[in-house]
Amino acid sequence: MLKIAAHHIEAIQKAETLQDLYPLVQNAIELEHATIPPYLTAMFSIKPGKMQDIWNIIHSIVIEEMLHMTISSNIMNALGGKPAIDNAKFVPEYPGGLPMGIGGDLVVNLEKLSKDVVKNTFMEIEEPEHPLDIPVRTLESADTTVPDFHTIGEFYEYLDKKIQEIAPDDLPGDPKNQVTSPFFSDDVLFPILTKEDISKAIEIIVEQGEGTSTSPIDFEGEIAHYYRFEEIYLGKALKKDPTAPDGYSFSGEEIPFDPDEVFPIFPNTKASMLDVGTEERRRVDEFNRAYYSLLNGLHRTFNGEPNHLSQTIGLMFDIKLLAEKLCGTPFPKKSGFNIGPTFEFVD
Repeated sequence: MLKIAAHHIEAIQKAETLQDLYPLVQNAIELEHATIPPYLTAMFSIKPGKMQDIWNIIHSIVIEEMLHMTISSNIMNALGGKPAIDNAKFVPEYPGGLPMGIGGDLVVNLEKLSKDVVKNTFMEIEEPEHPLDIPVRTLESADTTVPDFHTIGEFYEYLDKKIQEIAPDDLPGDPKNQVTSPFFSDDVLFPILTKEDISKAIEIIVEQGEGTSTSPIDFEGEIAHYYRFEEIYLGKALKKDPTAPDGYSFSGEEIPFDPDEVFPIFPNTKASMLDVGTEERRRVDEFNRAYYSLLNGLHRTFNGEPNHLSQTIGLMFDIKLLAEKLCGTPFPKKSGFNIGPTFEFVD
């Protein structure tokens, strides 16, 4: 389970004004974004048309992380702050840790899909406070010891509690800055105008990532991220099972993983590893420019131009095409490896 540096929780508890919470909500936006590049890199490393079930699982999680980033930005706007997205500090360094010191010694890489990265990185990132012991008939019991540190879910709970304490019922932010989209149901993405909206929005983020304390299913009836990744790791779909302690077991259809259907991308590829002027470097530079354009588009969207979101979503498709092309390209001077997507900040 991931740890959050205690001083972030203490900063929430000490906050006296909504302005005191701005840096902490900015941290939340950065955290929701920081998981997207590693998840996408693993997804893009799957060879075209292969392991579609796994590709679909990871893709569904990425979409919800984008939703969470949008919700966090709406919260910032509702409090009267301004999300900061198109700057070098916003982009994580890979390999490296997550924002707010989450995970302690956990190092997050941009690397190809493997059972190891699913178990030891992705499931670590998404692990709830008390993982449910869902049987596969061969699955070992989960550790239910109560941890002596703060989790991501607790961070959001403390944030919600403080907002309920110090904010007016009608939040001070400009309603015109709230972002909605036909891409998401208005049950999960809605204008945040009141303290009640804040609580509902935070509950969506936590349940979609972790499930509830008694179920691996969120309020929409969807499997939470942690258990979706566990489906990949165990190679079995999660299904209702009235004979299981929590009503579910990994007893559904097989979700096969074949390492031969994954491109051997070089971990944490950087543009500087490729010679300037080569076709390979041109492709990496093109990818990074598209990534910056995406961040810039999101920054505009969350800072007074909410209608810009539809144009920004189109850039996500460009990034997909460029990344898949990179993953299929041999890495010069690194025998046996292909080039991975870099997710580097360029201005």
